[in-house]
Amino acid sequence: MNAFEKWSVWLTSVLTIITGVAYFWTRYMMESSDPFSVLNHPLEPWFLKAHIIVSPLLLLAVGSILVRHVWKHYRLGVVLGRRSGLTTAVVFFPMVLSGYLIQSVVHPGRLRAVTLSHIVLSALYVLGLAGHQVVTHLRRTTAQKRRLRRLEEGVPIPAGWEDRV
Repeated sequence: MNAFEKWSVWLTSVLTIITGVAYFWTRYMMESSDPFSVLNHPLEPWFLKAHIIVSPLLLLAVGSILVRHVWKHYRLGVVLGRRSGLTTAVVFFPMVLSGYLIQSVVHPGRLRAVTLSHIVLSALYVLGLAGHQVVTHLRRTTAQKRRLRRLEEGVPIPAGWEDRV
């Protein structure tokens, strides 16, 4: 994964997380002083719009690393960060789907279920992404970094290498 891809995934993830948490806070954790208002906070619609604008950029960023990073490491059996990476990848697509369904479901019970699933899946995505960062960058040895760099560049690694990155 090159620096642009890494930064695009992280930047769009952070922006999506911030706008999502801000919307959640203004929507569900605050109470309006006006009993006739449908808004709990004046910034609530702005946070929702920002979240809806930033989220597709996250989808684009994750899509850009899907083949060259996620699938390649899975196929080659890279062990370091496998659990956290797969958790993040597997949770990502239902999270996106539930985000789109929130905008189209009208039945109150189904909307509540889809919203709750989106919140839970989003929390799992954040935990998986943070865990992946910790495992892959803070616990990696110098030899593992070298092998992983060679793997990313497409340089063949000799057969029988025991410490699979």
